[in-house]
Amino acid sequence: MERPVRVRFAPSPTGPLHIGGVRTALYNYLFARRHGGTMILRIEDTDSQRFVPGAEEYILESLKWCGIEIDEGVGVGGPHAPYRQSERRDIYLKYAKQLVESGWAYYAFDTAEELDALRKEYEARGETFAYNYSIREKLPTSLSLSKEEVAARIARGDQWVIRFKMPENEIVEMDDLIRGHVEVNTSTLDDKVLYKSADALPTYHLANIVDDRLMEVSHVIRGEEWLPSLPLHYLLYRAFGWTDLQPRFAHLPLLLKPTGGGKLSKRDGDALLEIPDGRNRTRLPRGRLFPRGVYQHAGVAGVESRHRAGDLLDAGADRQLLAGARFEIGRPLPARQGQVVQRPVYAP
Repeated sequence: MERPVRVRFAPSPTGPLHIGGVRTALYNYLFARRHGGTMILRIEDTDSQRFVPGAEEYILESLKWCGIEIDEGVGVGGPHAPYRQSERRDIYLKYAKQLVESGWAYYAFDTAEELDALRKEYEARGETFAYNYSIREKLPTSLSLSKEEVAARIARGDQWVIRFKMPENEIVEMDDLIRGHVEVNTSTLDDKVLYKSADALPTYHLANIVDDRLMEVSHVIRGEEWLPSLPLHYLLYRAFGWTDLQPRFAHLPLLLKPTGGGKLSKRDGDALLEIPDGRNRTRLPRGRLFPRGVYQHAGVAGVESRHRAGDLLDAGADRQLLAGARFEIGRPLPARQGQVVQRPVYAP
């Protein structure tokens, strides 16, 4: 029996909504509507150092202005609340410890200074440092220390992280709705941090896997910058015993700078979405107001004109999204998809 379609848009409140984020939200929204599914909004606010006050409210208003309706999540509620990751920290610690107990992860007590010194040693020898199977048992970790020493360090308040224990020399086979079949050897991967005692928060890798499972997400549609993390995410599903309930993945190509020279970023003024608030035409000091035409532009960037955005992840249309697309104000859209975006058109 086919699973109900449940997709999520999970931005971080680190500033104004990026046009690439609008595009990701749009594809999730259209896919959900195409298949009679549910659109979830989750706020991934585990990066305490980059948190920007007011950014969450701005994201909610921006999505509303764009016409992207949220069925479940922040601002709406639902059966899997809370939907802010900072309010779910006890959940993540439970699952991080579960991985340690099952042998898929371990405690690491090395400091940032110790790791920096180790990297410099490698560089001096002309080698690249990687925290993996080759050194994890030579460092102060629960793999090299006795259980008593590990317990003592935790009890006296030493800072620690939990790292994933990446298998050695194993081929991970993955399938992506856009990229097709992908294989990666685990010996090329490092032991990623999953949880940090310093702020009692998980990293993206652990939090998104746990939340996607508990929120019954069926499809993960996100930017291709996360494609290198897919082997780890596949292995996390295996480690938790959730392989049968693993979502299908689709990694969207990046929106590029107008010159084509690299990924469009928040540092590019035209990449930021800005909305009117009635009195002023800005909520946050940076960026510019985007017209509704840019909402359409984001949806068709890099797509052949014979396809509708809502159908792009269906069989036969997925490969039309393999290449990145340039994002440029004033660039004409294909004839059947819209007019030239030349000037702001403020929303009512």
